[in-house]
Amino acid sequence: MGVRQPAGRAGDEVRTFRVPADAAGERLDRFLAASSGLTRARIQALIAGGQVRVGGAPRKASALLRGGEQIILTLPPPEPSDLSPEPIPLDVLYEDADLLIINKPAGLVTHPAAGRRTGTVVNALLYHCPDLRGIGGVERPGLVHRLDKDTSGCIVVAKTEAAHKGLSRQFSARQVRKTYLALVRGSLRERSGRITVPIGRDRRDRKKMGVRTARGREAATAFRVVRELPGATLLEVTLETGRTHQIRVHLAHLGHPVVGDALYGGRREQRARKGGEGPVAARQLLHAWRIAFTHPRTGAAVAVEAPPPADLRPYLESL
Repeated sequence: MGVRQPAGRAGDEVRTFRVPADAAGERLDRFLAASSGLTRARIQALIAGGQVRVGGAPRKASALLRGGEQIILTLPPPEPSDLSPEPIPLDVLYEDADLLIINKPAGLVTHPAAGRRTGTVVNALLYHCPDLRGIGGVERPGLVHRLDKDTSGCIVVAKTEAAHKGLSRQFSARQVRKTYLALVRGSLRERSGRITVPIGRDRRDRKKMGVRTARGREAATAFRVVRELPGATLLEVTLETGRTHQIRVHLAHLGHPVVGDALYGGRREQRARKGGEGPVAARQLLHAWRIAFTHPRTGAAVAVEAPPPADLRPYLESL
């Protein structure tokens, strides 16, 4: 366990750790992540910034410990941020001292990016929870995952460093169960299935993800048919991995793009918008319906469901 000491520079927090004998052979970043309550990514950033010393000297994140060393970790104060809290309404589905889960509406961007510093979920969260600044990073305080702008549904937010670390570990270990509702084009041959095609940057269009890629990463998506409709099918989709645009890419690869998906819908979406067969929507009809995980502090099971938005409700009669 780290021992807190008086700060060095104004605002710094200094912690010391003594490496036990049974930690010999362990990587420096792994040991500190397990001992400090910080995420491994945060520890690696601190090591790269020269804020970790082992026996008085800087070491690489991959350095192997021998046991008995003293580690000094210096935590600087949170970096100043130009992000402003905004009183954007949040549909809070669950909240306690450690975390909250919101139902993000379609059209709301999750976090700021170049050229967009306002009107995001993060701006709303900073207003709702002022203490989020610095937790897990300056640009995405509290966030452990994200949703596309036009995807609605459950987003989990950590309110403490310990919760951020615990939740991030569960996401990385694929211990979080994420279930979506998707309305797709056409009628599927199978009532259920699993798509396991790797996903990476599309070779033809670097702004898109795709299965035609030189560096595809493992991706797995399971689905089952909930309801068949004229020209469309309602699916329950379970994410087993968390690649960018995974559901949209996998379902388009299957030949059944999500209704309203202008990016991956291709000619089928274009025909529908010109008066062809099937429903028409202003956004991709994809909703992060349910999320389940283990509470990072109490160990209790947490399962939350986000009510589907108005544009998806007409297709849910048999759900």
